[in-house]
Amino acid sequence: MSVADPIASVYANALLELAIKDGGNARAQEVGEELNDFCEAIIANKAFVRYLSSPVVDRGERSRVIQRVFEGRISSILYRFVRIVDRKGRLGHLVAMGGCYDALLQKLFGKTEVDVYTVDGKPLGATTEALMRDKLKATVGKDAVFHYYPDASMIGGIKFRIEDELIDGSIATRLRRLQEAIVASGGAAVRRDAKRFIA
Repeated sequence: MSVADPIASVYANALLELAIKDGGNARAQEVGEELNDFCEAIIANKAFVRYLSSPVVDRGERSRVIQRVFEGRISSILYRFVRIVDRKGRLGHLVAMGGCYDALLQKLFGKTEVDVYTVDGKPLGATTEALMRDKLKATVGKDAVFHYYPDASMIGGIKFRIEDELIDGSIATRLRRLQEAIVASGGAAVRRDAKRFIA
């Protein structure tokens, strides 16, 4: 799930409207899949990411590079979109636009993105995932689309982020809460004993 980016959100909404106008929900889905692949390819090349977003690169030169690299290799709707984003000086937000577009697409199809954090970030078994999907459907009324991420600080357990809400069932969090409870109750006991001895 992408981090909120108001600029990316505006552009993603515009692209979704164009895609739907071009061929309905099916076209919007196709554009979403292509945009996702496009963003993954960009992310894989860190030097190119820096090049696209660098303010010191001449705009004319960057525009020519974009034309050479992408024209005829991506759909016309995505190519036109990238050119507009470039002209507006917003290429640094391109990957975030991909994330926003995906979230809009899931909403369009009655789905919700769920970030799942485990120690190793590996998908859970099909049975567990089906159970989670059923529970989340009953809770939020939408089909869940899972994205898995590693979090080595967790020790064990699982955390979910559904839109802006974090549901934390990790062992690390439970241990931290236990420690806080012990410290809080221990501090109160020390204060009580101090008063007894001072009196």
